Amino acid sequence: HIQGTAKLVDANTLSIEGSEETVRFKHAILATGSRPVVPGPLAIDSENVMTSKEALNLENIPETLLVVGGGYIGLELGTVYGSLGSKVTVVEMQDGLLPGADRDLVKVLSKNVNNIMHEVLLNTRVVEMVDTLRGVKVTLDPAREETFEKVLISVGRRPNTENLGLENTKVQLDKLGFVVTDKQGRTDEPNIFAIGDISGQPMLAHRATHQGRLAAEVIHGSKAVFEPHAIPAVVFTDPELAWAGITENEAKEQGIPHKVARFPWAASGRSLTLGRTDGLTKLVLDPETERILGVGIVGPGAGELIAEGTLAIEMAATAEDLSLTIHAHPTLSETVMETADVFFGTSTHLA
Repeated sequence: HIQGTAKLVDANTLSIEGSEETVRFKHAILATGSRPVVPGPLAIDSENVMTSKEALNLENIPETLLVVGGGYIGLELGTVYGSLGSKVTVVEMQDGLLPGADRDLVKVLSKNVNNIMHEVLLNTRVVEMVDTLRGVKVTLDPAREETFEKVLISVGRRPNTENLGLENTKVQLDKLGFVVTDKQGRTDEPNIFAIGDISGQPMLAHRATHQGRLAAEVIHGSKAVFEPHAIPAVVFTDPELAWAGITENEAKEQGIPHKVARFPWAASGRSLTLGRTDGLTKLVLDPETERILGVGIVGPGAGELIAEGTLAIEMAATAEDLSLTIHAHPTLSETVMETADVFFGTSTHLA
């Protein structure tokens, strides 16, 4: 184990900052992760302007908080501070929260988010920020000016590929700055692999873990490749929102033939006992083969429930497979089975 900042000298050698020693290697795995993006107009030198890293280390709950960006990081941290008592305002440039996520699911989540947040401003952007004695004065477009105790910038992340010495190797970057790899995680240097956030989207820890395990196996001679049909994504808000496979929006945009089945949790016995009937389970299916193409869930525990949907997609399961699988009652997992029943028009809990 060596602690330090390393740089590639060539495809088989590392230098360690502050040391004259070098490290020779047969294989290497690049796993340097990513960091928050802070656009130029928002990059002001102020302890009151923070990214997700600093937002996890605040000693006090801010009275007012502006969250710039209505993606998953902004909503997760915004709902936390909103629940702790902050007056949270969210600013999002698009016309809806969680751009790219399924609109049916986001609609359910937005209702609760609007109850937690002080204000959610869509189709709005930050024009200027100025640090003052009273806080951060923010100018918005459409025209508005307000001062906040703290500002959280959560508009995306970029891969940490700078200062690694990649120019001393054949390792290539794409136009977005991600390391180019094949399906085994190999770069253009056959002995150097890249995993996790630096290797492309989606930037998810469980994707990186799977890639790391695969790279180790390939180094030891395995012919395995990284070709998942679905990588689950979870937004840890209240309620949770999760999806795997393609969304209805993506199916429409890509011209993929599809049918959709929805099961509202208001018809779920378990959700009634929990007092949380605002959830929704949704399936996107191939109309000809009835194969599961995508699964979306919003509600308490959605992050746990999405595993069944991910497995269904990976195994090329059909709506009939889900419908005929006996689920314990009363449970939230039943909603997956019930949604398949909706597809066939045989749901016993929906008229």
